[in-house]
Amino acid sequence: MPNRKVWFLYLIECADGSIYTGITVDVAARYAAHRDGSGARYMRSHAPARLLGFEEHRDRSAASQAEYRVKQMTAGEKREFATRMSGKATGATG
Repeated sequence: MPNRKVWFLYLIECADGSIYTGITVDVAARYAAHRDGSGARYMRSHAPARLLGFEEHRDRSAASQAEYRVKQMTAGEKREFATRMSGKATGATG
């Protein structure tokens, strides 16, 4: 079986209280890109405050499907979801 790349779904709380949801193969590098302004355009006007959490998915397709589901949630539902995520980002603050 070929070695597949693992993908992650992640949630970032922005300084204005909004929550950004994305996918990546490297959570730490992607969070750093968001912090320095080279990440998603949304994050350039909504400064990241902290990484709420992340979870692993078997491939990009699964991560994209999870991202779509999370993006349909309200901010409150996203916060609740983040408390149950397998990856907790301690110390990753803006």
